[in-house]
Order: sequence, then C-alpha cells, then structure tokens
Amino acid sequence: MIYFDNNATTRMAPEVRAAVLPFLDAYYANPSSPYAFARKTSVAIADAREAVASLVGVRAPDVVFTSGGSESINTAFHAARTLRPKRRQFVVSTVEHTATLACARQLDQQGFHVVRIPVDAAGRPDMDAYANSLTDDTALVSIMAANNETGVLFPVEEMAALAAERDIYFHCDATQAVGKMPFRADQSGMTFVSLSGHKLHAPKGIGALITAPSVTLPPLVAGGEQEQGRRAGTENVIGIVGFGAAAGLATEGPALLERRIRPLRDEMERRVCDGVDRVRVAGAAAPRLPNTSLLLFEDIPSEALLARLDMEGICCSSGSACTAGATEPSHVLAAMHLPPKYGLGAVRISFSRYTEPNEVNEFINRIGPLVRSLRTS
Repeated sequence: MIYFDNNATTRMAPEVRAAVLPFLDAYYANPSSPYAFARKTSVAIADAREAVASLVGVRAPDVVFTSGGSESINTAFHAARTLRPKRRQFVVSTVEHTATLACARQLDQQGFHVVRIPVDAAGRPDMDAYANSLTDDTALVSIMAANNETGVLFPVEEMAALAAERDIYFHCDATQAVGKMPFRADQSGMTFVSLSGHKLHAPKGIGALITAPSVTLPPLVAGGEQEQGRRAGTENVIGIVGFGAAAGLATEGPALLERRIRPLRDEMERRVCDGVDRVRVAGAAAPRLPNTSLLLFEDIPSEALLARLDMEGICCSSGSACTAGATEPSHVLAAMHLPPKYGLGAVRISFSRYTEPNEVNEFINRIGPLVRSLRTS
C-alpha cells in the first residue's frame, strides 16, 4: 500500500507508540485520583502539556486538551459568544474547515451576522475585504493557517494583528500547519489556536485549544474540574501522552519536510503535469504547505480515478475527509471559482515524513495510464 492521504490522518510514529504502550497496561489509574499510583498518569499529562506548549511557543497552562480539532474550533466560538455577548458579528473565510463553517451556519440561524471573506483563484484571502469587515461589533475572527485541501497558507499573523488592533478575538485553525511549517501561537494577538494530534503522528481523538493568558475559557463541556475547569471529563491519558510525544517529534517537522518532502512534491507535480494532458495544480500560484498537492484532472470524476488508484493500492482523496462522498466540487474549489470540469476531478496528494521517493515514482508511473484509460472509456 502507498499512503498519500496524510492531511486526513497520519500513521502513529513508532516513538509515539512506544510512549503510549505503558499507559495501555501498567499505568491505568485515573489521573485525578489522590493516591501515589495515579501520580504516574498525572505527571505524564503535565509533561505532554509542556511538550505541546513548547511546540507552538506558549506556556503550559495555556494548553487545554480536547477530543480534536473540531471540538477546539467549537470551543473557540462558544468562548467568543459567552465572553463577548453584546457583539453580534463573526468573520470567517469561504474556505475554512467544515467545523468552522458549521459553526458559522449555526450563528446565521441564531440571528448573528457572519461575514465570509472571499479568496482569489489561487486560494488567497482578499485582505482588503478582511480589513473592511472588522468592526467594533466583531466578536471573533476564525481563519485557518493552511488550507486542508490545497495547502495554501494564509497570512494569519497579519490578520491576527489587524484583529488585535480592534480588540477582536482571533482564532487560528492550525491543525494542518503545526509540524509542517514554522508556527508560533504567541505572536500577533492570537486569542485561540486549534490543534489536532492525529495530523502529526499522534493517536486520533486528541487535540488542544491554545488560549491566550488574558482569556478565562468558559467550558464547552461541563462537569468536573479537569483541565483547570476549562474542559470536563476524565482525561484521555493515552491520547494526551501520544500527543506530547508527537509534539516532540514535530519540532523538527518543518525543516524535515522542507528539506526532503517539498522536493518530492514539486517533482511529482512537474512530472504529472508534463506527462498528463489537461491537468492543473490548485493553489500553485500561492505559498503552500510543503507536503500538499491538489491535482485537478479535466473531465474525469475524482471518484472514478480514486477507485482506480485504490485498486492499484494507492490511497488518496478528493479533498477533506470530512466531505468525502460529495458529488459537487468542494466548497474550497467553488470559492476559488475554478471551472467545474476541473473541480470534479480533484485528487489530493498529501505526503508525510515517512513518504519515500520510490512511492512517489510509483504514483507518477501509474497516474498517466489511469487517466488516459478513464478518458477513453
């Protein structure tokens, strides 16, 4: 099997697996329990919190562990509504993750005003429209650092700074960015930052919300006093320990991907575009993550091409795993105003630190014949 869907999820790193194994068996105590046996788990959680905080340049107390990116995003919106109840406007981009857009739709239904910032044909945000959208009535801006489908990077530091000038909360969805590019959550006035462990070789079901020290986070999940009262529920010790171990590995991720994975990605794009007719790369004119490529094949349904690739043992997707099965171009491609003949033939390739050159060559050798076969069938 050749796995090229690392923006959907990543394999657990061997170092992460080794770190969590003792907590599957020997150290099973509830970390909130008062006896010495529980001390091992509570210390492991504290160590993991330090590792995640260090990865994004914040203090350990600023890290709140959640079940993943979607919960973190929802918590940021909940916090803004709770802490800024008189403000009625929210700002997002048209290409955000489905969790963010779902929160925006809920706000629409509840009578709030949601401004959706457009993007250009390369997937870059309209910064004039963004700057003009910010008002004294804006409670929260929620913008992704890197798009999960195209890999296009957003100028989130600049956008956060503009929001901070107006005393507006800024939430950055950094789930696809951290571990792949340099990123710090303590700069430019970011109020909230969402992270997801399974995007950087940790287990699934664990994430974090980074919260600025000036904000007292109201819990989305009510109950006990876990996470300093900010997120109730017995801690997911296995996930948290794994996230901490993965965070330690991710500190070297940006340099590793830039040195080894970006050249593989660029070579793949060049050879596919040279060897296959009527194909383009979405977002190629914009700065992108080093591991991500969204190939658009004209007049080929992506479902058919993905099925053929699957039969060949190659795992890819048409975009976000959260929108799998859709029969229309993704909201990201629609927002970029790409012709439908391209948007319906999207295949996302996303590499990881474990991607090997021979796997990339195998994909390049197989994609051309598969495309030509589908076009003549």
